[in-house]
Amino acid sequence: MNLAILNSRASCGIQAPLVRVETHIANGLPKFLIVGLPDTEVRESRERVRSAILNAQFYFPSRRITVNLAPADLPKEGGRFDLAIALGILLASGQLHCDNIEEYEFAGELALSGELRAIHGALPFAVAMREQQRKLIISQGNADEAALVHDINVFPANHLIEVVNHLSANKSLSRQTPTDLPQPQTHHCDMQDVHGQSQAKRALEIAAAGGHSLLLVGPPGTGKTMLASRLPSILPPMRISETLQTAAIASISRQGFVSHSWQQRPFRAPHHTASSVALVGGGSTPRPGEISLAHNGVLFLDELPEFKRAALETLREPLESGMITISRAARQAEFPARFQLIAAMNPCPCGESGDPQGNCRCTSEQIQRYQQRLSGPLLDRIDMQIEVARSQESLFQQKRQQKSDNSAAIQQRVVNARQQQLRRAQKINAHLSSQELEFYCQLNLANEQFLESALEKLRLSNRALHRILRVARTIADLSAADTINQTHLSEALSYRYLDRRNKYLK
Repeated sequence: MNLAILNSRASCGIQAPLVRVETHIANGLPKFLIVGLPDTEVRESRERVRSAILNAQFYFPSRRITVNLAPADLPKEGGRFDLAIALGILLASGQLHCDNIEEYEFAGELALSGELRAIHGALPFAVAMREQQRKLIISQGNADEAALVHDINVFPANHLIEVVNHLSANKSLSRQTPTDLPQPQTHHCDMQDVHGQSQAKRALEIAAAGGHSLLLVGPPGTGKTMLASRLPSILPPMRISETLQTAAIASISRQGFVSHSWQQRPFRAPHHTASSVALVGGGSTPRPGEISLAHNGVLFLDELPEFKRAALETLREPLESGMITISRAARQAEFPARFQLIAAMNPCPCGESGDPQGNCRCTSEQIQRYQQRLSGPLLDRIDMQIEVARSQESLFQQKRQQKSDNSAAIQQRVVNARQQQLRRAQKINAHLSSQELEFYCQLNLANEQFLESALEKLRLSNRALHRILRVARTIADLSAADTINQTHLSEALSYRYLDRRNKYLK
């Protein structure tokens, strides 16, 4: 047998298209060719495969070896094809015999010693393979990650020799089971740690219940970052589909899959010097950025006006669509980006503007320039804007007061509100379309006139109107009300802090 064909998969965003690794050995001068649009890492696998075969006590054929990665027009990257290439050479040279090789798919990078190393993107690999009902042989370092996908057979291995023995029926590999996965860790931050700031806590509860974006405005030291970091503790647990999609994005990123936090909602807090590419993703081989890594979780942008304006403007489309498409000359990748934006900012460069206890040193021109770093279209896409003022009471006085609800109690109210939303529209309120808003957020004549008057005074856009209706619908859900009344609308309008202060608008 001079030809061997094995199955593997490439990485294309969070997709894993099938790749047929065809290995042919022919007479001629010794040469080792890899074709099929391989990148540098794939071409370098020739040396890794050669050394791994020799160190595993097999012989490397001194003949013309051609490896074709089909389809030829699909770019191939990384060391994930090393194992399939090595096994193809052993099959084509007659050193390995396996009659059911079509039942397997292979992924793993080879060390020079023949050991198997983990790869990026093992979870999308396993998800795509599930439809084919094949068995997966993968590195031991990817075993927990691949076992997240149920109804597939995952066989982890540490060395090339172990894989050869399994395929030769000499010594079978042990099947990895999902029960081997570690349980998710609980959040250590609790809303009860925050003393005072009852309005901000209420806004966070509404934001969590409806999936709304939120902007916190206030002087330094008022607890904006502390509040934002506790939002994941009151968000509902992720569903299985959300968990797999979020873990798949982490799997293909540079940080890789982290087993101890795979069921937790992500919380991403990039520094304000982050570029547009860092936020949305990119590179010659497109990788997910911060907004995709925050998918189904929270993206916290502290010191919002300090971000480059071009970077902030890239958030506008993903906030609406929940997707980001990265296009390059040779390839295109699409990543989900359904994140919950929580941002914080000071009211002025020194942070003391409007604070009776502060002494603002900024001129009106400096304040205006600082506020105009945020464009009107971006503010329109933020559902809620609240002021986090400095408390008149000392921290010790706040501690002596009756403690507020802990995260578990708030989370239960959030879960109940979201269940009501899912029963009504099969989605949370932040994702309601304009047509769905007309159906699920109907107002009587008196409430319509009240809202029209408020919109005229605040000079709000139609997009801002939709945001207000979504927030009002969430407030009604938290109070278990079937319809939206004027109390719900008034509270929703109170969360448009920047709109009520015209000097903040561009």
